Amino acid sequence: REDISLQVHCCLLALRTGRPIKMQYSREESFFGHVHRHPATVWMRHHANKSGKIVKIEARMVFDGGAYTSTSPAVLINGITHTQGPYQCDNAVVDGYAVRTNNPPCGAMRGFGVVQACFAHEGQMDKIAEACGISPVEVRLVNAMHTGDKIITGQTMESVAPVERCIRETDAIPLPPPMPDLVDALELPGGSGLTAERKNIVRGIGWGVSMKNLMYSEGFDDYATARCTLSNGVASLKFATSEVGQGFVTLAPQIARSVLGVDQVVQEVSDTQIGSAGSTSASRQTWMSGGAVDGACRLVRERMFEHVGKLHNIDPIRLLIDGTDVVDSIGDFRISVVDATEGVTFSETFEHHHRKTEDLDENGQGNCHVAFAFVAHRAVVDVDCDLGLVKVVQIATAQDVGKVLNPLSALGQLEGGIAQGLGLAVMEEIVLENGKVRNPSFTDYLLPTALDAPTVVAVMIEEPEPQAPLGAKGIGEPPCISVTPAIVAAIRAATGKALLRVPVRPQDICL
Repeated sequence: REDISLQVHCCLLALRTGRPIKMQYSREESFFGHVHRHPATVWMRHHANKSGKIVKIEARMVFDGGAYTSTSPAVLINGITHTQGPYQCDNAVVDGYAVRTNNPPCGAMRGFGVVQACFAHEGQMDKIAEACGISPVEVRLVNAMHTGDKIITGQTMESVAPVERCIRETDAIPLPPPMPDLVDALELPGGSGLTAERKNIVRGIGWGVSMKNLMYSEGFDDYATARCTLSNGVASLKFATSEVGQGFVTLAPQIARSVLGVDQVVQEVSDTQIGSAGSTSASRQTWMSGGAVDGACRLVRERMFEHVGKLHNIDPIRLLIDGTDVVDSIGDFRISVVDATEGVTFSETFEHHHRKTEDLDENGQGNCHVAFAFVAHRAVVDVDCDLGLVKVVQIATAQDVGKVLNPLSALGQLEGGIAQGLGLAVMEEIVLENGKVRNPSFTDYLLPTALDAPTVVAVMIEEPEPQAPLGAKGIGEPPCISVTPAIVAAIRAATGKALLRVPVRPQDICL
């Protein structure tokens, strides 16, 4: 989504042949040719007082970018600027390096550098808690960031920052009941393998809290364009947003119906007659393309109000939408949107920009991010310490979403991100030997399935974001970030092992 590979060659072939060109990777080619998440080695040292309050952070990060640069510089900067996590800290010294290697290329992937930083800083938070004799929850509450605090780049946190509320809401979710003495084998670590024994199972609980920047950063003038046309009570929308399952094709008609009071919304096929919407990445499309659709619909609504006001001798400023009608806010006048737009057409295009950001200076200082979202995860796991098997029993989470626009879609994003974070924690690993992938198939590269999915108990914290056109924050990336360190922390609690890498393999537990 963020870089090009064979697309250019396809374009050249299409120009040369005058025929449509299709590009298709085999599974093995995908492992070699598509970008992966950056493997990273992270060293951190936290300085804290006796109460657990962080006073200084030192860190060094080395990201393996593979054979090509791709988005490595941006991923690295994102990791560096999120070193502190969602915690207050006035002093930080961070060095970061992205290096070229003979490994397959790495680039943009959900979490974009923050996943690596979060795994490190959450492990550090647990160490601070242990050293200070306080709980993992308490140490995170003591350090929780608030609106108005500064991050390590010197940028003031202008976003709504309900970190403390995320932690408390997650902590208030009831824990699952203890495992009974007699239990279905499918509920044990290892599942249908029937290898685990109840007497060897130890339960652990772990925490992870994170923040994630939203939209493009570092001075990029991001924008998205949308067009709305209204005629005979039917709204037509045109935008270039890529729908990859995030649900924007459901959200856009919702916005139009809400703003215009129409029942029927048609989504036109995207082509070059509409401006760019940017990539579906960076948790940005609801904010950016949603803002563009909202802006275009509002312009059309103004045109409709002017038309109705002129026909019925009413000041347009008094008109508003009530359900599917245009009504006079101080009178009895009412007309349906269908009748109000009969025989006329209103069309407007709107280009939405977020607020300006800036590059970091040579000392890593600057207002480089647009906004942030926050999330807390608590993991409960069962571990067979003899066999090294793990079953994630429950994930409790509370996420800062700004305003929920589609509850079902939002919950799907949370659950999907948690499943992805689970895979990173205990299953998914690309095994490399001399620059070659040794497990380029889903036989050996293990993905979570429905049998691996834990019970997810989710709370969506609604505190509308003033900067966002709809009050909603992007929710796609935060779910997968701190769930991984939460699961690993729970395994540490169950086993007493340090566990400094992911995924956690059976041999890391039992040997």
